[in-house]
Amino acid sequence: QVQLVESGGGLVQAGGSLRLSCAASGRTFRLNGMGWLRQSPGKEREFVAAIDWSGGSTYYADSVKGRFTISRDNAKNTVYLQMNSLKPEDTAVYYCAAGPSGAAPSGAKRYDYWGQGTQVTVST
Repeated sequence: QVQLVESGGGLVQAGGSLRLSCAASGRTFRLNGMGWLRQSPGKEREFVAAIDWSGGSTYYADSVKGRFTISRDNAKNTVYLQMNSLKPEDTAVYYCAAGPSGAAPSGAKRYDYWGQGTQVTVST
């Protein structure tokens, strides 16, 4: 069992940056691959980034590649999403999720545990 709590969302102007954090509790965090997904009103939850259990493999959606960076600190039971050069189309609720030990550019069905989500709003 893994419990996840996201933080770091907010309102930012286009071109700005935010850093999301996801604090995990539970003995298996170090064994889990982690992902960030996002959902906008009227749209399905979509893949943003994923990282494997060791931090050695990462994947990104084409829409965020080169702007977002996923990382993890297993000593702190935390995964991060650094978001730079934000665009209005990045506006969404961002969810942290835990799943199998590997990483893959997969959607919501891959993941077993979810945080409550944090709102990111990018203004023009």
